[in-house]
Amino acid sequence: MADDSSVKPGLFTSIFFEIITSPLNLALVLLIVFLVYKIIKSRQSDEPVREQIPELPKMKKRDFTVEELRKYDGNQEDGRILVAVNGNIYDVTRGKRFYGPGGPYAAFGGKDASRGLATFSVSAAGEGYDDLSDLSTVEMDSVREWESQFKGEFYLFMLTNR
Repeated sequence: MADDSSVKPGLFTSIFFEIITSPLNLALVLLIVFLVYKIIKSRQSDEPVREQIPELPKMKKRDFTVEELRKYDGNQEDGRILVAVNGNIYDVTRGKRFYGPGGPYAAFGGKDASRGLATFSVSAAGEGYDDLSDLSTVEMDSVREWESQFKGEFYLFMLTNR
């Protein structure tokens, strides 16, 4: 018959006893369990909060004047938002949380955002037609980079200087 005193506890038993015998380890395990619970709970509650933006029909391609563009700032009945970048106009209605009223880039809605994007200033949204000739090469590169991002994501129109 084997001596029972020579039996060593298993790995999980050793870990369990190490955790419950040390107050610091016990506190850390409880903190980890609490944080995992909060993460899971927050992901479950985020889904219903997201606002469903109704799909608007695509606008017929046409040129816009600066005055016509101003009407599309998200405050009209259909809520459509247009933003101009480097002479092109993009329908950013899908990004209403950002470009619509109350959003961080709401100043760009219904306006030419080129100068603001070039200078990293939301308040620099143009009121009139902006030829951008005074921007530096680096600033124009920034405008072109933003323009390529808009082209990939949003519907395109043209801004005219009428």
